Amino acid sequence: LTVVFIGDGAPAGSYGYTNSGYSVYEEENERLTESLRTKVSAIKSLSIEIGTEVKNQNKMLSEMDNDFDSTTGLLGATMNRLRILSRGSQTKLLCYMMLFSLFVFFVIYWIIKLR
Repeated sequence: LTVVFIGDGAPAGSYGYTNSGYSVYEEENERLTESLRTKVSAIKSLSIEIGTEVKNQNKMLSEMDNDFDSTTGLLGATMNRLRILSRGSQTKLLCYMMLFSLFVFFVIYWIIKLR
């Protein structure tokens, strides 16, 4: 078994990395690569979590949109009934409803003021 040495006394198999400082650079490069790999992994998991949250928020917005649509339909039907009520001969009933609404408003105001 013969070991061949190159000019500065290092074995030929190591290509002189140990004496020329390349191994230090390789170790630093490996450390930085591992750090970058960790950061990429963290960013990947964060982006997956953001995607999940966006899907949940979109689902909630869709449900709210449906709720608002149903509320709009209910409010429209109520307004139509009030228009029919105000056009008809039931103005006495409308006055009673308005007086009752005012009474409820003042009772609530009075309760809040007493606190």
